[in-house]
Amino acid sequence: MAIPEAQLDTWAKQGSVTQSRATYATVRSCLEADDALYAGRSKSIFLQGSYGNDTNIYADSDVDVVIATDSVYYYGINELKPDEQTAFKATLTGGGGYTYDQFKAQVVAQLTKKFGSSVKPGKKAIFVQGDGGRRDADVLPAVEYRRYTRFRTYADSDYYEGITFWTTDGVQIINYPKHHSANATTKHQNTNSWFKPTVRIFKNMRNAMIAKGYLAAGVAPSYFLEGMLYNVPDNLFGSSYETTCVNVINWLAKCNRDNLLCANERYYLLRPNSPVTWRVELFETYLAAVIKFWTDS
Repeated sequence: MAIPEAQLDTWAKQGSVTQSRATYATVRSCLEADDALYAGRSKSIFLQGSYGNDTNIYADSDVDVVIATDSVYYYGINELKPDEQTAFKATLTGGGGYTYDQFKAQVVAQLTKKFGSSVKPGKKAIFVQGDGGRRDADVLPAVEYRRYTRFRTYADSDYYEGITFWTTDGVQIINYPKHHSANATTKHQNTNSWFKPTVRIFKNMRNAMIAKGYLAAGVAPSYFLEGMLYNVPDNLFGSSYETTCVNVINWLAKCNRDNLLCANERYYLLRPNSPVTWRVELFETYLAAVIKFWTDS
């Protein structure tokens, strides 16, 4: 048995973007206002998640917005050679005293000034409840993170640029959303535009599996499904959605789990005890469920 091509074609379609674009424009305008306490600091504002990567489906609701400043940055130097680490540490200064906590508090204040009681700080992001034509939004304050791969001097160095933030219980999270987005776009191009519709199919399929009792909610977050599909060889996408899904599922059943990467290519996809990776047992639970769901359909 297999899921009909017509159903897969429906699942492949992108959800509405009109309201999400309007929501992003409204939130961005608020964050860019000249009266913000951080207005004089260098910053970037961008979409991440399904709306940022064009993999949103009709069931997606929240618009994920990042506001990141490079007025303060954090770093990782574990990949540097010992002499490079020494050179890096010798260049460190005390900095300007501006902290992530200050920046986050200023972002909360700015959003509250505009949206009032609709603003609710959460464990990671700041939730802004929708109103009328505006969708719910999650605004993530972050600061620049540099993962150094080479260092002689500041002018003679290489690093991967990411973002970092802290949860309310003190856990630091480091991620690379711009690398994720760029790599997903390249993957989409390399698969003749089959990658992103396939991501949407697997997200919709996941939702159908939950609704029909094949899978518990929370086992297969969209971010990890996108990362999972990013690893599938380019030549297995195409011909038809049914063929693509069969190729993907068969490849996942036989692949070396240890080598799977997140779409940002900065982390392995399946690793324990990390806030940015998928636990292997949850991946295995999902894979068994999707095989059964496909077979039963």
